[in-house]
This record gives sequence, C-alpha cells and structure tokens, in this order.
Amino acid sequence: MDPNGKHFLVVGASGALGSRIARRLIAAGASVSLAGRDADRLAEVGGDDARVLTGDLIDPTVPARWVAEAAEHGGHLDGVVIASGVVAFGPAAEVDDDTVDDLLLVNLLGPLRLVRAALGTVEQGGVVVNLGAVVAEKPVGGMAAYSASKAGIGAFLAAARPEARRRKIRIVDVRPPHTETGLATRPVAGEAPRMPEGLDPDVVADRIVAAITDDETDVPSTEFG
Repeated sequence: MDPNGKHFLVVGASGALGSRIARRLIAAGASVSLAGRDADRLAEVGGDDARVLTGDLIDPTVPARWVAEAAEHGGHLDGVVIASGVVAFGPAAEVDDDTVDDLLLVNLLGPLRLVRAALGTVEQGGVVVNLGAVVAEKPVGGMAAYSASKAGIGAFLAAARPEARRRKIRIVDVRPPHTETGLATRPVAGEAPRMPEGLDPDVVADRIVAAITDDETDVPSTEFG
C-alpha cells in the first residue's frame, strides 16, 4: 500500500507512537485526520493541513463520529490507525471496578467500535491497524485486567479479519513489546513495577508503518528488534 494520496484517521495521534506514525504517513504523502482528547497537542502533530477531531473513547458515540468526520474531511478514507490506550497496575483481586471499566472501554470497546465503523467506511484496498501489546500474547501478573483488555481486542480482530478481507479491507494487529512511550508512568491506577528498558518508539513506529505499506496482517512481539 502506497500512502501517497491516501487519507488516514489516526486515533491517539498525540501519543508517542500515534504522533510518530501520523508524521511518517504525512511525510509519505498521505493526508490525515488526527483524533484524541487534546486539540492543541493534535494540532502540533499534524500542522495546518491536518483535521483535528476531539472526544473521548469512553463515549460510545465517538468512534463512529470520528470515522464519519475523517471520511468527510478527506473525501474518502483509506486507513484507520488505532494508537490509543490506557494502562493500570495492581493485583487482579484489588483492581477496582472503575479501573476495569476504563481499561475495557478504552482498550477493547473503543477500538472495537472504531473497527466496526471503519469496515463500513474505508475504501476497498484500505487498511485498519490496531496497536495492541505483548501482554495479549503473554499475560502478566499485576496487569491482569490490562492484559485481558488487549487480548480481547486481539480476538475480535482475528475473527473480523476474514470478514474484512471479503470487503477488500486489511486488518493489521500489531503487538509490540514494552516501548518507551511514557504510558507506564501515567497509569489510571496502581504503580508500574520496575521494568527493563523498552524499545525506542521511533523503531516501533517505523515497523508499524512498514506493516501498513508491506500489506502485512499480523505483527507479533517477536517481529520487533
């Protein structure tokens, strides 16, 4: 897939990975609609030509609105990149219901709704990319609810992929190892355990863009250096 002339919606575009992916797509000739909660930070990423869409994935009406507005802005929609997410830490029995709800709403239900909306909007030959995490493959103690939210969206993507293929839309599930995005320092609950140094987000963003352009569908943690 050549991004030149294509229009993408990048969700979570003010984050460490979302911003890098958006900038790489722009550099490759794509136009972008950038979605997230902070309009000022999104505008810094996309510059004057980017369309900024604000909202919170906790709101069930937001995913479909973002997809529709991105398609209207670009005149068409060729790809959706979902780079949003929250994390929480703590023993399974001690994580409170509000925290579990936040994890599932942002990491599972939000992306699920985005994918559903995208499948009815993205042009044939287009792509839908979700940034998961290594915990979808290898759940980690102290992160049970977070692991479940990431594993859940992974299962949805795997089941939806054959359906999307019939529509000539490619679904890409990307599950990078721990990356130095700063997300672990901003948990919605708990405190991160001591972790080894993560991957360089520039390296991870390069790998994700390569998956978009090289027509891949599954990028497990082992595919990152």
